Amino acid sequence: MAVRKIIPEKDGIYFVTITCYKWLNLFSITEGFDIVYTWFDYLKDQGHFINAYIIMPNHLHVLFTFRKSNKSINQIIGNGKRLMAYQLVHHLERLNRQDVLKILKSGVNKSDQKKGKLHQVFQPSFDWKECINDHFIYQKLNYIHQNPMNLVDNITDYKHSSARFYENGKQGLYTVTSVEEIKDIDLTKPW
Repeated sequence: MAVRKIIPEKDGIYFVTITCYKWLNLFSITEGFDIVYTWFDYLKDQGHFINAYIIMPNHLHVLFTFRKSNKSINQIIGNGKRLMAYQLVHHLERLNRQDVLKILKSGVNKSDQKKGKLHQVFQPSFDWKECINDHFIYQKLNYIHQNPMNLVDNITDYKHSSARFYENGKQGLYTVTSVEEIKDIDLTKPW
């Protein structure tokens, strides 16, 4: 796992995993899957692409294509984690899930408490791999889409996934851009 490792590039295709703190099922507890889709919409508005995804109850895997921008990829993902964290906490407060909020509060280290941080919603780091060739891209696509096999009989039945699109060409709950379409885009030019 990449522990606070800086992604040196400003563009490219990346496989990213974001994990909830202590593997808590925060997305399912809050029914907050839409929070991830809102972040995806924001990224699309900034010229980036969502190529594949799976939102599990306690983590998500995404294949992103980042277009060159004035922000680093680490900043883009960090900002997304913050946006999702605030919304998940808001949902937990609305649901009066004090038990879960207490766990998230206990996860904040002293230095972050001094900066005003109240909850540790995600693991501090995120895992990432640059996808440098087609073999690696398709390996990660397969990994993403096989993830819910313990939850459904057929991967296309898991609704918070892009598997349906890659298996039968029909977009699921969230519209993704095929990895094949990305090949013709010059990502080094800002959008």
